[in-house]
Amino acid sequence: MVKPLKRPVSALVVLHDGCGNILLIQRADRQNFWQSVTGSVEDGEIPFETAVREVWEETGIRLSDGQLDDWQHSSVYEIYPHWRYRYPPGVTHNIEHVFSAIIPRNSTIRLQPEEHSAYQWLPIADAAEKVFSPSNREAILRLGKHLNQKD
Repeated sequence: MVKPLKRPVSALVVLHDGCGNILLIQRADRQNFWQSVTGSVEDGEIPFETAVREVWEETGIRLSDGQLDDWQHSSVYEIYPHWRYRYPPGVTHNIEHVFSAIIPRNSTIRLQPEEHSAYQWLPIADAAEKVFSPSNREAILRLGKHLNQKD
C-alpha cells in the first residue's frame, strides 16, 4: 500500500514530567535523530486532534481531557530535503503547531518499532541539545522558561 502524501501542517508535542524533564523518542529511520512527538495533520483533523492522535500512536499514552496544553503558537520551517518526497511536489516548508502535556515519568511508553527505536527522559537543557530539529529545540527551551517562571 502506498502512503498518501503528507500535508505540510504538523503538530509537535513536548511531553514532560512538570519537573524539568523531557521525554524524547529516537527515530528508527535516522540513527541519533531524537525528537518530541510529532506528526502531520491528516485530512479532516485540526492540529489539536493530530497532537492527541500522535501521542497515542508514538507512545501508547492516551491523554485525558484537559491534559494537552495548546500553546497557540506555530512556526514555519524548511522540510529537510531527504524527507520532501513525502509531500506533494514543490512543497518545501511546513507549519508546525506546538503543544505540551505533563505525563508521569513512570508512564509505560509503547513505541512503534517502524517509527521509533528508543526513548529517554532528559533534563530540559540536555533534551534541547539532543533534538535534531531547531523548532523542537526552541519549543523545549520555551517550556523551560515557562516552568522556571512558575517557581
